[in-house]
Amino acid sequence: TPTWGAEAAVLELENVTISYGRTPAVTDLSLSVAPGEAVSLVGPNGAGKTTTLSAIIGMRRITAGTVRFEGEAITGTPPEVLVRRGMALVPEGRQIFATLTVRENLRLATADLSRAAAGDALDRELERFPVLRDRLEHPAGGLSGGQQQQLAIARALLCRPRLLLLDEPSLGLAPKIVDDVFATLQSLREDGVTILLVEQNAMRAVRFADRAYVLVAGRIVLQGTGAELADTERLTDSYLGVAR
Repeated sequence: TPTWGAEAAVLELENVTISYGRTPAVTDLSLSVAPGEAVSLVGPNGAGKTTTLSAIIGMRRITAGTVRFEGEAITGTPPEVLVRRGMALVPEGRQIFATLTVRENLRLATADLSRAAAGDALDRELERFPVLRDRLEHPAGGLSGGQQQQLAIARALLCRPRLLLLDEPSLGLAPKIVDDVFATLQSLREDGVTILLVEQNAMRAVRFADRAYVLVAGRIVLQGTGAELADTERLTDSYLGVAR
């Protein structure tokens, strides 16, 4: 069981505000993710979830507050530096290279590894995602939506990140494929991968998570263990309490 607290956190956001011009998109947000923990950040469309992930990975400027990764302030650090330090993002919409083969998509993620290390990493993830091994030489754009999501997750895992960020992995997928995606996330969690999941499917995400935060209109309105927040009434009230 992970111990929570600043000294134990892989990721910590402290009083983070992110603005678009003069309009705050996220206000005074604080959250943490402990080693080996799965944390979900849920909320309605436009709540500021993707904006928060973009700020963590260095793609969005933070107006106020601090982001720490493994105890060190990383506010303003470029994304490529954070990736080398052990962060990986599975972006919304997957953002694979459709005209490249599955192998070529995966190879791009191992550019900084030696040939031997890249080969070992590829073998490891193809064992985890056997459907990709069967389609290694196929254009990635020909994969189904669920297979493309597996490719995006495999690509993020190739360099063994110490923190995996996922942005709306179930978006646009059929219910059966969503089941498969969450089964994959559960297996990663059992393997000890530290996960921060942003997801619009709130109930599914909080049931998956050790802990969850509910974000509405840029502010955390509810937080607790996944079991606590799986109470539909509390989740619904948190949404309506701000919307009224």
